[in-house]
Amino acid sequence: MRRRIVLALAALALLAPAPAALAETVKLAADLSGRNEVPPHDGTASGKAEMTLDTETLTFTWSVSYSGLSGPAIGAHIHGPVHAGNNAGIMIPFPTTDNPIAGSMKITEAQARDILAGLTYVNIHTKEHPGGEIRGQLTR
Repeated sequence: MRRRIVLALAALALLAPAPAALAETVKLAADLSGRNEVPPHDGTASGKAEMTLDTETLTFTWSVSYSGLSGPAIGAHIHGPVHAGNNAGIMIPFPTTDNPIAGSMKITEAQARDILAGLTYVNIHTKEHPGGEIRGQLTR
């Protein structure tokens, strides 16, 4: 009898859903500067990106502020997947360049993996620097 109870409890444990503790909200950040661009430049502009990723809902939230650009921002995005020091295409376009840039969206599991692996960067573009005036690799 005791053995049957133990076996029944073990079977129930296998059927139980994974605990919610595996889900987490991961904080990411990047310091943006012209030195991080590829190729780098000595501009005086700077910025800061602060982001969170809810690994359960795949909700990605961002806040990006900047100052000292050579002119108005004409584009702002997250690029990837790529290691620091390399260029990649746009992965997540920000819908606005208003300072601060803030928003959120659901992303795919592949995008979440690339973000968590450190394979993405934030880039702000201007007319004088169409390839990007300031940039920073996102890290935990």
